[in-house]
Amino acid sequence: MPVSFISTLFILSFFLEGELIFPPNEFHNHGSTIIETETGDLLAAWFHGSGERWADDVVIQGARKRKGASEWSAPFLMADTPDLPDCNPVLFLDSRGVLWLFWITVQDNQWGSSLLKYRTSTNYAGEGAPKWEWQDVIHVRPMELEERFLEVIETGVATYGDIISNFIPDMKEKIEDITARAKDKLHRRLGWMTRTPPTVRSDGSIMLGLYSDVFNCSLAAFTNDAGERWSFSTPIMDPDVAMLGNIQPCFAQRKNGEIIAFMRDNGIPKQVRWSMSQDNGLTWGPVLITGIPNPGSSVDVQVLRSGKWALVCNDTMLGRHQLSVYLSDDEGLTWERSRIIEEAAFGEGSFSYPTVIQSRDDAIHVTYSYKRKEISGSAIKHVRFTEEWIIGKD
Repeated sequence: MPVSFISTLFILSFFLEGELIFPPNEFHNHGSTIIETETGDLLAAWFHGSGERWADDVVIQGARKRKGASEWSAPFLMADTPDLPDCNPVLFLDSRGVLWLFWITVQDNQWGSSLLKYRTSTNYAGEGAPKWEWQDVIHVRPMELEERFLEVIETGVATYGDIISNFIPDMKEKIEDITARAKDKLHRRLGWMTRTPPTVRSDGSIMLGLYSDVFNCSLAAFTNDAGERWSFSTPIMDPDVAMLGNIQPCFAQRKNGEIIAFMRDNGIPKQVRWSMSQDNGLTWGPVLITGIPNPGSSVDVQVLRSGKWALVCNDTMLGRHQLSVYLSDDEGLTWERSRIIEEAAFGEGSFSYPTVIQSRDDAIHVTYSYKRKEISGSAIKHVRFTEEWIIGKD
């Protein structure tokens, strides 16, 4: 079925509807984020350019969909560091009505050199881009990263040394390199990247998920004074080196105060990872698996007003050709209900890096990167559905 970027698609039921935010183009459009403003408008952002970290023309673009409108505005520029790649935008609207844009600027075309930045605005209701009023860099200083990471590497070498020597001889050089990076302050403090929206903890502070492609782990950043000062958690890191690869965390807080991090699996066993904090996100337990397949692709979670949790992910072992939403009735302990949002045959489509929110009318909104074999180029897609749709009540 041909896809029109200006028409609303009704797929499977009367309450899964969606549209492309802009016509597909030949550029790389990826890593989208979405919020609902206080007036009911939708504001989305993504990164756009000829590639990712290696392409110096990458910028952050955005678009707006007015409340009640059937179409999105033309894309506009949200952030651009001249001649450097800007990637991984995250939009957030705080309790004061201040709009935040978090993103990274890659310094030497390697993820490990990424600089974490943010800007804020109170003037974002007009046409085009928000009027940015403040911008700063978030200087990241993770707690206990060096000692925790080196312990994991040392234990891993002791456990898997013979396998490395006999079957992966080039791994020795990589281990030496990553060990040196862990001992270097600059390497430990650069390269922390955004991907999913912050959550607001029960104490009212903002909790932003970060991850490192160098150290293959996640952590949390906190501010309780509107970004004037930031503090950081210990890394979300399992003692077993085989469990490294938990990145791009998204957070949900249980009614008893426990915070759960759900993460992409960049290693094995190709399942959505999770970890729990019992001290408001400062320290984390072991990294466990959910049972939901994950091919190495981002996930996002939303606590719904009903008390249920919605998790959106690529639930395949290989490929990003299927995007689904899962529903939990027990705050993330089990995920017994799910429904496919979009799918294609393997190799004939890619629907990835979702961001999920719930609007004031209780509808669930998801944006994601969109490619199909029959369509030239890429785009960002927005869909809207209800909780009832997930459980099959069409």
